[in-house]
Amino acid sequence: MKTWIRSVMAALPAVVLAQSVLADSAGWVQEDCAGCHALDQSAYESLEIEARPERKAPPLFYAGNKFRKEWLVTWLQSPERIRPAGDYPPAHIETVEGEDRIDDDSLPDHPALDADRAEAVAGYLMSLRAREDLIEAAEYEPGNTPWRLAQMNFAKFNNCVACHRDEPDYGGVSGPELYTAWERLQPAFIASYIADPVAWDHLTLMPGQDLNASAVQKLVDYLRMMAEDE
Repeated sequence: MKTWIRSVMAALPAVVLAQSVLADSAGWVQEDCAGCHALDQSAYESLEIEARPERKAPPLFYAGNKFRKEWLVTWLQSPERIRPAGDYPPAHIETVEGEDRIDDDSLPDHPALDADRAEAVAGYLMSLRAREDLIEAAEYEPGNTPWRLAQMNFAKFNNCVACHRDEPDYGGVSGPELYTAWERLQPAFIASYIADPVAWDHLTLMPGQDLNASAVQKLVDYLRMMAEDE
């Protein structure tokens, strides 16, 4: 019994330190990130569609259900734009002679964090798990969809390429690029979001396509295979 008590007491400083770091990160995120990202689920979900053009960045109250922590830590230190035309593309795209051109000067750069801050912030963001029910209901097991069929399913059958890039310089710009999706996103999130994007974000610009499980499987397989092919 005494040995157990000593072990618990020895572990307490580390636990207290971890809680302190988490609390510090929570305060930093609230102060520095809430200006662009929604961190309060109830406040965000009370917004009407008229508020969508004012949104500067995607909500983060379910970041822990969405991202891979190792990717977050790396990205926060050297952020690269995931959404080529920002979170609300109509505000940053001009159509010239039938071609969409992005006004890069109108797009803000995400601040870079040092390694310690990135680790702490990523740890806090991973604790935000407001969509745990959707993750638990998601189903995805890596399949063996042939590469060519998976690519056609993405580009032709579902026309995902109209809004998303599956290569750095090919595809639409009104949605986030997807050639790094498998690296940054949890597989269960990918499958769940493709199946029902509105369930995740009622202000999403991505239309629900009422895809069956097989169609979702093929799309997730394609994003996985792109990562494996690198």
